[in-house]
Amino acid sequence: MNDIPLWRIRQAGPDDAEALALVGAATFLEAFAGMVHGGGIIEHCRTAHSAETYRAYFAKGAKAWLAEVKPGDAPVGYAMICAPELEQAEHGDIELKRIYILSRFQGSLMAGTLMRTVMEAAEGQKRLLLGVKDDNLRALAFYAKHGFEQIGTRQFDVGGKTYDDLVLARSLVPAAQ
Repeated sequence: MNDIPLWRIRQAGPDDAEALALVGAATFLEAFAGMVHGGGIIEHCRTAHSAETYRAYFAKGAKAWLAEVKPGDAPVGYAMICAPELEQAEHGDIELKRIYILSRFQGSLMAGTLMRTVMEAAEGQKRLLLGVKDDNLRALAFYAKHGFEQIGTRQFDVGGKTYDDLVLARSLVPAAQ
């Protein structure tokens, strides 16, 4: 990965909604084209990855971080945590709603740095939860590497079509000594 430019991760806010929407839609398309119905991807990106959707998450207390590259701080990835929307959530949980990075930058230190940033921000919570497509092997390996384990399943709607997701959790409570 010698072609990775200089990069940084910074906290994002409502003023970054357009950048989050762009990266969210681009990475969703890149990850799921050929795996998920194309019309469903378009509809999902139009709604779930709109700037308005991100502004609404911020208004409800979500936190997000952008990964940007030089020159010009182009957005190439991000992570977002929010109040849990998963039915497996328990009191004290927080949800990693999204963690995406363009494929060109996968395998660099960016994704791990984003995950560490999320875990630091979630400190004091009981568990970090997330949903992931059940056959997204690269993502599942990444999450396993970071201590996530399956706690359930769900159906995930992408533009009117449903797909199977795994629900994963990682304890944020230090183990007893």
